[in-house]
Amino acid sequence: PAPVQPAGHLLAADDDDEEKPDNRPEIEALIEELEDHVKEKGDEDAEAVTVIEKLTKEFPKSGKRDRKDIVKEISQALKARRRPNKDGLMNTVLHEASAKALGEMGPESVRELEKWIDHKSFEDKNPVRVQLILSLGRTKDEDAVDTLVDLLPNHDAEIQAATANALSNFIHLEEKERKEVFKEVLDEITRVRNIIDVDNVDPIERKRYDVIAAPMIRTLQELSGNFDVRDPLKFRSWWNDNKHEDWPSRVEDEDDKG
Repeated sequence: PAPVQPAGHLLAADDDDEEKPDNRPEIEALIEELEDHVKEKGDEDAEAVTVIEKLTKEFPKSGKRDRKDIVKEISQALKARRRPNKDGLMNTVLHEASAKALGEMGPESVRELEKWIDHKSFEDKNPVRVQLILSLGRTKDEDAVDTLVDLLPNHDAEIQAATANALSNFIHLEEKERKEVFKEVLDEITRVRNIIDVDNVDPIERKRYDVIAAPMIRTLQELSGNFDVRDPLKFRSWWNDNKHEDWPSRVEDEDDKG
């Protein structure tokens, strides 16, 4: 399993946060600007997205108070109601941008992301829900794992696929927890695979499998470090042989981030 950082490392991180500038007037100004754009009922969403991008860049350079305020204000943007356009399509540009930005703001943003994933406002807005789920995974915060695992058997295949992609970020978990997540993903893809093996003409489950197979297999590979297996039934056999064995530590490469 990945090595556990000593307490001194955590203290150093806290000290580093304390040294970052806080309560900056420029952050307050950006937050006020974002509020003003969001109030314009969609007419200034492009400008609002630009401000969100600026706040995202400022977030890692900010102290604790400013980080909290940034997360709070971007989460508030998800409340904004937007009317469908003349073609009946909902304008979700602001919501998707807000959801994406929160993925760069963990762990402060974890609770906000969890709150919005199942919010009634986005029940019929899959692009926003998908982005919220992906962003929750991008936080890489262990507190997000249970929420994501609970989404794996969702009735919507796109939500399942997004959840699998989100869970692929958690290769840093301790071996026991990594195995537990692996088993949850394996059980779900095996369940769907078994259905279509029994009834290959079931169009709903066949379509579901086509959507979830690639992201779930990738996640199984990432969590286990076994990139040679590409079939869920073979992964089931591999799991039976290796669930009690030591698994190699998984160290994230810079190219893997995201």
